[in-house]
Amino acid sequence: MNRVLYGAPATAVIAALCVGAFLVAALDAHSLVDVIWSSRAGTSTVLWGPFVVDERFGWFRALTSGFMHLDITHLTVNVLMLVVVGAAVERAVGTGPFVLAYLAGVLGGSAAVLLFGFEEPTAGASGALYALMALLVAIAARSHTDLRAPLVLVGGNLVFTLITPNVSLWGHLGGLIAGTLMAGPLTSRDARVRWGGGATAVAVAAAATTVPFWT
Repeated sequence: MNRVLYGAPATAVIAALCVGAFLVAALDAHSLVDVIWSSRAGTSTVLWGPFVVDERFGWFRALTSGFMHLDITHLTVNVLMLVVVGAAVERAVGTGPFVLAYLAGVLGGSAAVLLFGFEEPTAGASGALYALMALLVAIAARSHTDLRAPLVLVGGNLVFTLITPNVSLWGHLGGLIAGTLMAGPLTSRDARVRWGGGATAVAVAAAATTVPFWT
């Protein structure tokens, strides 16, 4: 594990935050399979449109939901994917831009859910993971390496999203779109471009999550 996460401190911290948030909710719920609605931590972080617009600080759910998971299987799959894909992306683009990209992926997925699946409760890091997968494809293209593996990874996950019930299609697509839009600047050789691209993506995605407030 140390070798996988070498040079990827932000990936390690984000994975730890996801695990920590789940453990808090699981202990409160006394369950590993029903942590969202059976715990205060889960219920207070899940993304659900009515909560977002009705609560005073409901907007923060667009961010906090990206660190909470539905059950132990959901957590395990996403954290393993984060460790493998996230570490590779972080080493390629740098820790600061990676953090911005991750946040933009979370917010991009949340924005899509709020816009097109307002009544669908959603939680998990999947939106950010789709953004990171899109960046992995861009990194391979920029470095002129074989694109088949990252493309198969994205395609396989999209098929899984389409055929599996109770999976957040909009959350996944929102993250994928965010990652695709960030692909150019985040893979630039110029660190300032990477930082600027990440910051712009976060700002745009955050603005998109506010649309339900004024519509």
